[in-house]
Amino acid sequence: MIDQNSIEKLKATIDIVDVIGNYIELKKAGANYKTNCPFHSEKTPSFIVSPQKQIFHCFGCGIGGDAIKFVMEYEKLSYPEAIEKLASMYNISLHYIKGKSSYEEYKRILELLNHWYKQNLLQNNIALTYLKQRGLNQKSIEKFELGYTPSSHEVLAFLKSHQIPLPKAYEAGILAQGEDKNFYARLVERITFPIYNNYGSLIGFGGRTLTNHPAKYINSPQTKLFDKSRVLYGYHLAKESIYKEQEIIICEGYMDVIMLHQANFTNAVATLGTALTTSHLPLLKKGEPKITLAYDGDSAGVNAALKAAKILSSSGFEGKVILFPSGLDPADLVAKNDLQTLHQLFKGGQDLVLFVLEKIKEQFNLNNPHQKQKALLEAKNYLKTLNPILQEAYAQKAAIIFDYSSAFFTQKGKLSFENKQVKKDIAWESILKTLMQKPSLIDEVLNYLDFHFAREYEDAFKALAKGNLDHPILRGIAIDEKIPILNEAELKKQILQELILYYKQKLRKLTQNSTMDYKKKSFLIRKIKLDILPRLQKGELVLYESDFTL
Repeated sequence: MIDQNSIEKLKATIDIVDVIGNYIELKKAGANYKTNCPFHSEKTPSFIVSPQKQIFHCFGCGIGGDAIKFVMEYEKLSYPEAIEKLASMYNISLHYIKGKSSYEEYKRILELLNHWYKQNLLQNNIALTYLKQRGLNQKSIEKFELGYTPSSHEVLAFLKSHQIPLPKAYEAGILAQGEDKNFYARLVERITFPIYNNYGSLIGFGGRTLTNHPAKYINSPQTKLFDKSRVLYGYHLAKESIYKEQEIIICEGYMDVIMLHQANFTNAVATLGTALTTSHLPLLKKGEPKITLAYDGDSAGVNAALKAAKILSSSGFEGKVILFPSGLDPADLVAKNDLQTLHQLFKGGQDLVLFVLEKIKEQFNLNNPHQKQKALLEAKNYLKTLNPILQEAYAQKAAIIFDYSSAFFTQKGKLSFENKQVKKDIAWESILKTLMQKPSLIDEVLNYLDFHFAREYEDAFKALAKGNLDHPILRGIAIDEKIPILNEAELKKQILQELILYYKQKLRKLTQNSTMDYKKKSFLIRKIKLDILPRLQKGELVLYESDFTL
């Protein structure tokens, strides 16, 4: 069981915008952040995150809560598992009343292996010679904590000598299991590259073979700690430069990152054996940097750059593409000490959108009418994925590239940048928000307004009276910065208006009621017309009487 003080310390440390921003891309919307809800399908963003209140709420499906609740829902974890997941992400130690965290155990295993790998490298001349030949200096080797893992037998012996259960090492991604159910090391006779998340917590390893193994590079498998689609190699070392320079360089491999850092391009990172995906976007969004894609100029590099440029530009990122010529890559140029060429390449590059349009053009013979038609449609469909303002701007450039009218590439119809707001009762939302901020007034308000006065907000009003602020409607009200908090005079005025509306509706219903006893009906009509409404219209609050319930 996790000690409650540890949980409170975690809550005080984490920021909900940062937590949710690790999973989905958030966009600033006034004092809050907005995006499409990850828990149900929607076209118009209704998922709001409030940094001030440290809660999220979806106005579409009603889900909401704090950062822990989000991780529980998104990762499908229990409450303790979500706490442990967050603690591992932010490198925070938890204290336990009894039991212990599997996350802490995984981290201990990885850190122990990493220390051992680094020691092994110092004693392996073949691995050190390889790294020197690639141009790495000792400072880079130490900065990126490179190591060496020997045979599977030696790895297993090391684990056993440190009383590490092999199933735990398997869950941490260190071991694999054969058909015979026997364990063996995933990384064997390889240079190791420890992989950290963006908070500097060790989550896995990459390995470069020094033998003739067909797989030149291997990464840790998916584990509770490691999700390669959300991690960028070297980010924890690069983020300070990324924020400072407002630019991030994305390249293709470990060596490119290390060598670029060695050449003082300390804002370089790399994807981990996979193409750039939308899962990387929340991390790339941090600090709002411009993106530089630095890929090899071969067909594989061009295809990877094209895919990445489409994803980035469609998500509103600004940036450029640099393709390295003649089979060279960033690591090669640094190793050759050709820093002048490297600087010239990074000064150049092609705009992300223009790169995509040019590559679309290259795929077709524009002298053939049928081919040109396909090219135009593909370019138009791509431009539709951009923000309407960008689409309008790049339509002119597309017209030049494809030698066609710019009107063809623009979106038809009026462009709307505002989400249509659902009609809401702002009066009652203001009352409820005021009472959430000033709960001492709840009993006084209930002297005049019963729960049913709130109409569609009745359940929320009851929840507020019970102190349950996690009601979906109350969360939505709390997170909406447009809803005002009333002062005492404004609250009284709002109560008066609600009472006048209520009794006018009551009076109308009474006059139309043909089944009520005539004496009772006459009494109620006179009381409302001659007593209650005149007092209300003079500004006097009238206590609620249940006989007048609608």
